[in-house]
Amino acid sequence: MPTLLLLFPLKPEQIEQVRQRIPGWNIVSASDAAITEQQYRNAEIVLGWNAAMDAAFDSAANLKWVQTSSAGVDRLPLARLRERGIALSSASGIHPISMAETLFAMLLAFSRNLHHAIRQQSRGEWRVSERYYQLAGRTIGIVGVGAIGTEMARLAKAFGMTTLGVRKSARPVAEVDEMYGMERLDDVLSRSDMVVNVLPYTDETHHLFNAERFAAMKPDALFFNFGRGASADTAALVAALEQGTIGGAGLDVFEEEPLPSDHPLWKMDNVIATPHIGGWTDHYKTRVTEIFLDNLDAYLSKGQPVRNAVDFDRNY
Repeated sequence: MPTLLLLFPLKPEQIEQVRQRIPGWNIVSASDAAITEQQYRNAEIVLGWNAAMDAAFDSAANLKWVQTSSAGVDRLPLARLRERGIALSSASGIHPISMAETLFAMLLAFSRNLHHAIRQQSRGEWRVSERYYQLAGRTIGIVGVGAIGTEMARLAKAFGMTTLGVRKSARPVAEVDEMYGMERLDDVLSRSDMVVNVLPYTDETHHLFNAERFAAMKPDALFFNFGRGASADTAALVAALEQGTIGGAGLDVFEEEPLPSDHPLWKMDNVIATPHIGGWTDHYKTRVTEIFLDNLDAYLSKGQPVRNAVDFDRNY
């Protein structure tokens, strides 16, 4: 009897939707009980991933397909998956609305100094900040214009902002006023009042935002990281914030997660930090289930997932 391993726990009604498609399968859910080592090894399909799966991977002889519950796949053993011919698909596309709203929560907090007001409120202090501004008329540069970046640009246009975009293909997007290839990144940085990174993590994007890139930005510009933590050099970012090379940062991802409690980023007045929750929403499980069911149908009929199938040459 083939086994499906649900390491990303679904709701009972969602599990039932899965069960109706594979009535003869053994479905093991992390929400039911502790998963045994043998069940990890027996799995033909895995939804999600965890450290135990990583440990059992080499002996998981039946594994044919992994569907992640996240858009990023950089933390999986990609080389070993490719070597064994195991299909991999991601949950790309479920995050645009929640991540764009998280970005604008941060943008509005910075523009109205709400991050300062909240800290002052906890101390019972009545203090007017030195600077308030409006988003209308500002320029936002979005680096990595996929589904998430496009939704961010759409909201930015609604706020009356000018939108600049950067991506490999430089293919135009209706919501972006000007689109450029990666070779024009520094030009976009120099023109932007806010810079948002939503790039996936690859060898090419490792520490893409380094001391030189922060120096290319305006001294009062804000940097937002919603891509992957390692695409920004943390030491260079801290130095840029401390030295006034840039004006502030809104960070949802970090090179080291959880961010250590004694890290200087926690105490900076010009930083808003959230614990990698930018994509989370009360609709998350529903959206993951929709992608998984589409791919399950394709797997059963064609032997391969088709939606968000990962290209191992690009690692996304």
